Amino acid sequence: MEVVILGSGNVATHLAYALKKAEYHVKQVFSRQYEHARQLADGIGAEPVDQLQHITTEADVYIIAVKDESIQEVASSLRLRNKILLHTSGSTDMDVLRPFSTSYGVLYPLQTISKEVELDFSKIPLILEFSDQRTKEMMMNLAFKLSPLIYEYNSEQRRCLHLGAVFACNFSNFLYTISYDFLKGKEVDFSLLKPLIMETAAKIQDHIPKDIQTGPAVRNDQNTIQKHMALLEHYPAWKNIYQVLSNEIVQTYAAKEE
Repeated sequence: MEVVILGSGNVATHLAYALKKAEYHVKQVFSRQYEHARQLADGIGAEPVDQLQHITTEADVYIIAVKDESIQEVASSLRLRNKILLHTSGSTDMDVLRPFSTSYGVLYPLQTISKEVELDFSKIPLILEFSDQRTKEMMMNLAFKLSPLIYEYNSEQRRCLHLGAVFACNFSNFLYTISYDFLKGKEVDFSLLKPLIMETAAKIQDHIPKDIQTGPAVRNDQNTIQKHMALLEHYPAWKNIYQVLSNEIVQTYAAKEE
């Protein structure tokens, strides 16, 4: 089975290497910036392409791994007929691909992905959606060679999953950023928090997050909360975030006790 990867960013890069490891032939890598296409293509033995009209029509699977707003534009430039066309987005409907192929679907890797960070694709949940039975069979065969963690969800469910991931990953990482910047400004070592962060992440492997909430807000400890708010007096945006989250926690656990 021959594959074309359209994109050269974080997801495209790790997916391309995972496909190579699974002994798929990635025939071409497309990027509008030739150097980006070449860097990825050289690593997996593919042809770099920077013009959509130069994409082969002879591959079996075409995987669009670009920014969400560019998916439809890229798909519309392909001439696929009944070739399998996939995108990798968590928040884009599968049907955006309907006009461009009779066989289409979604392969969404549910993980935070950076080019520079090594990743074991076999430990990533793959969220799949299919247009028809033929596409399902071929996608299942492909997906199970990448990871044993395969889940079927429709577009609405996948959007909800993606939103959950934003809360759980993107927002929490930004809170780490606030913590890091605040402590650095006070000449306090952020690395002292790493065992705490690891323990919190470990707990949710076996517990419902709501059941393991700790901190001053869950106790409605207004004395401590006001001390923290005073420390944030010169950081109005951070103070607002602290207040909104603290209020939400107080209300959530007050309701739980009723």
